[in-house]
Amino acid sequence: MTILGQKKSTSTRDNFIKAIDSLFLKLELAYHYQFYKVFGTDEKLKEGKKLWAISLKNQTPETLLEAIESVVMSQSYLPTLTDLMKACDEIKKRDGFPTVEEAYMEARRSYQPRSEFGWSHPIVYFSGKKIGWNNLNERDSKENFNAFRKIFNALKIDLLNGKNLEIKSTENSQKRKPLNKKLFKKLRKKHNV
Repeated sequence: MTILGQKKSTSTRDNFIKAIDSLFLKLELAYHYQFYKVFGTDEKLKEGKKLWAISLKNQTPETLLEAIESVVMSQSYLPTLTDLMKACDEIKKRDGFPTVEEAYMEARRSYQPRSEFGWSHPIVYFSGKKIGWNNLNERDSKENFNAFRKIFNALKIDLLNGKNLEIKSTENSQKRKPLNKKLFKKLRKKHNV
């Protein structure tokens, strides 16, 4: 993983390329006939590696290798790219964090008071808070999701490096007043609601 604004180092890139090569070798050895049916020519193999590398670029080499081991052990047929992506997501869930997609949806579904919302993990709350609750509620766009993902990944790195995130309760010591039902009925009648 890289910190925002940094490029992957050459050694990280080389490790990723080795992981993709190893992944394809394991697929070839485990699913020999099926593999050659799909990736039978040098051109198909080259394009296949390119597509899989682009699609899996956000995965660490370690996650890729663990995912392919898991898939080979559990599937009788040549896995698809989607199968491998799901396996990577399952491996990443083991670290105790929700996926970025799950966190984004949870943040969009949250409601006030947000500090009292039942968050699956504090990282979701702080990612949503940093991007801005209004941004999350008003726009559901690719740009909005990408901004959320960058914040989420940066916070995840901070947490893995020992930072502690704690959601402070904003609940006042005073109890809230109950709803004035008479006033509510009066307003409904006034506005024909």
